[in-house]
Amino acid sequence: MKEEKFKIINFIRNFIVQTDKELVNFPKKDIEIKNQIRQSSYELLEICYEANATLSLEHRVRLLEKGIAKVKVIDFLINLSYDKQIISNKKYIKLGLIMDDIIKYISGWLNKSIQEIKA
Repeated sequence: MKEEKFKIINFIRNFIVQTDKELVNFPKKDIEIKNQIRQSSYELLEICYEANATLSLEHRVRLLEKGIAKVKVIDFLINLSYDKQIISNKKYIKLGLIMDDIIKYISGWLNKSIQEIKA
């Protein structure tokens, strides 16, 4: 997989690849959770690309806030998968660590953007 210079994109891409590997054996009755994790991950990737491309700081802040909300939804779905014992503790921790990096970088980017607006 090609490395991006934009670090948050690498984290999200890595998360998408890992979820595809880790969530292979989802039971059919819970397949909607897996599909929602996958769809939300792609939407998060799109939000971050759009936030990076926009020149409007106010629009970027709105997109980053939306991105944080999307991360929280993905986190909830992964947590739900763990609670339903669909994924193991090891997979839960592995995906959780990647999610922590993603939220850390988006939050930092958001704070930097807010500071630029105030300046």
